[in-house]
Amino acid sequence: MDRVLSGFIWFVTILVVCLGLLYVSAVWVATAAWDRGRYYAGRAFRHLAVAQVKLNPLWHFEIDGPLPDNPRNPYVAVSNHESYADIFLISHFPWEMKWLSKKAVFNIPVMGWMMRMANDVPLIRGKRESVINALAECRDRLEKKVSVLIFPEGTRSKTTELLPFKDGAFKLAIQAGVPILPIAVAGTRHCMAKNSFIFRKATAKARVLPPVPTDGLTDADVARLREDVKARIDVARRELLKELGITAAA
Repeated sequence: MDRVLSGFIWFVTILVVCLGLLYVSAVWVATAAWDRGRYYAGRAFRHLAVAQVKLNPLWHFEIDGPLPDNPRNPYVAVSNHESYADIFLISHFPWEMKWLSKKAVFNIPVMGWMMRMANDVPLIRGKRESVINALAECRDRLEKKVSVLIFPEGTRSKTTELLPFKDGAFKLAIQAGVPILPIAVAGTRHCMAKNSFIFRKATAKARVLPPVPTDGLTDADVARLREDVKARIDVARRELLKELGITAAA
């Protein structure tokens, strides 16, 4: 039954993506001439993730926290990373953020096309030139008054402990003169069976935390800022695990 239900959910997911291409394309065409930051095309793309969750009977996702007053005041948002389902969960926040994502995902037909229309940012992990280009593109999005979202762990943690945070997001925020917006995620690790594509019943939650200003900071402050934000996310993540009834060892 798990395989049958998962097969149905995958069918619905693919259908949402294929039909969503028409929706995102229509929004892109209608707004491309004046929306340089592709804010509205990006929002249309995130709507597909929200729709997929609503159509998935196994997933229950929630968000909370102090939402930004003005979605066009850009932030460098950073979040811990538990699974692919983080993308679906964080997309529920009601403002646009451009995702820093592996370039391989951009090569997936339909999905990759919409990511390009949304103006998300590709990255080849481990290649210095790609990292430099990706950060330059992130600065471009921030200059166009659109937030960017980065997973500073760089990859999904295989345990319940956070991986070390990388410097890139924090250097970007300091150099661009924008605040860091921490986001804590919990519960998405359980959305899929380990080492498989079988969907599992799961409740997950994302909490946005108060922004962390970068005014007056320099590159010399990156390590302190990084560890401060990591600690805030870790505390909030553990609180969410307790609220969801998930043990740290789960």
